[in-house]
Amino acid sequence: MMDWTLYPNFSEDEFRCKHTGRCEMSPEFMAKLQRLRIAYGRPMTVTSGYRHPTHPIEAAKARPGSHATGRAVDIGVQGADALRLIVLAVGLGFSGIGVQQKGGGRFIHLDDLPDGGGFSRPMVWSYA
Repeated sequence: MMDWTLYPNFSEDEFRCKHTGRCEMSPEFMAKLQRLRIAYGRPMTVTSGYRHPTHPIEAAKARPGSHATGRAVDIGVQGADALRLIVLAVGLGFSGIGVQQKGGGRFIHLDDLPDGGGFSRPMVWSYA
């Protein structure tokens, strides 16, 4: 059982899979995310945390993605705040950064997966 008191700016409920209700976040990832939150100095809205491999988004993929590893999060943010978050995240060692800054669902994806195992890292991408 993870000690969520170590991550005072986040709650377990924010990271629960919206499909299964499970939460299997990595403690190491959460520690890094907490450091990012402190450096950022502003609230961070989690729009997607852990996704179980049976979650419809993960199940539609050839193989489950980074959210299914417990080492990824999507943060609702836009504009200059998004750029600032990206700069801080790179400095703290986040290795996967996805940018969605069009339309109503603007967010930044962050993960810290290593290179290999089907994930090419470091990597920056934008969502179509």
